[in-house]
Amino acid sequence: MAAVTRSTRALLAGPAIGRLPAPLLVVAAAFSVQSGAAIATGLFDRVGPLPVVWLRSAFGALVLIALDPGVLRRVRAGPLRWVIALGLTLAVMNTCFFEAIDRAPLGVVVTVEFLGPLAIAMIGSRRPLDFLWIVLAAAGIALLGSPTVHVDRVGLLFALMAAACWAAYIVFAKRLVGSWPFATGLTLALLVSGVVLAPVGLVAGGRGLADGGLLGVALGVALLSSVVPYALELAALRRVRMSTFGILMSLEPAVAALLGALLLSQHLSLLEGTAVALVIVASVGANRDRQDPLPPEA
Repeated sequence: MAAVTRSTRALLAGPAIGRLPAPLLVVAAAFSVQSGAAIATGLFDRVGPLPVVWLRSAFGALVLIALDPGVLRRVRAGPLRWVIALGLTLAVMNTCFFEAIDRAPLGVVVTVEFLGPLAIAMIGSRRPLDFLWIVLAAAGIALLGSPTVHVDRVGLLFALMAAACWAAYIVFAKRLVGSWPFATGLTLALLVSGVVLAPVGLVAGGRGLADGGLLGVALGVALLSSVVPYALELAALRRVRMSTFGILMSLEPAVAALLGALLLSQHLSLLEGTAVALVIVASVGANRDRQDPLPPEA
């Protein structure tokens, strides 16, 4: 863990990050998140999704704490209710997401999950054009749920639950940044998520969790899915317009579909690809004049 921490700190704090264009950082974060998700699916046959999501949360929190050991001394830096709320939301969101990608293609799941931030982006807007984005997003999801598309319905339901949790995550994260340093609050929220998931993860994983190879891959998943994208997105948010950040994040379903095809041989049908494209267009449109950034994924 110490060697991993040193390498991660050197990578994320190095001058190369500061020289990269901010849009490239956001796209790199998307590839990192979805690569971690694709790799995680390879562990499901060995221990199941629940132990993997627990290891992702626990290892992610441990690495972030190792990068900033003083975070535990700042546990009273703000109201704990927002840390706990965010941690519980992360636990449910990541569990639903992993259960979904165990049953349905990665690109489809991420497309459905993206309804969460898309809904937040459009709430409160009274622009007539936003009705178009709602129709496009609804059409995309309707295609995925149509009888002609062979997507596991339970997986689709888990993806919708993950979308609702992502919307809740954004709301709680905005509350947290008003009273906490965001890096501190998010690290502690990940720790809460890991603690909450520990009993389920340990029971479901059983003796399989003693496999050193599995633990090594799970650590890699945590780095790719939480630590690296979190740092990249925070770096980008300091240098890019909020609307641009939201638009770039809208590419994530396409990134997930691409990596699903390359890494998992999950080739989308024409209708599934059309659904992904409709949701991406809706998200780009909804984020064009966005005033608040989407918090980094955890």
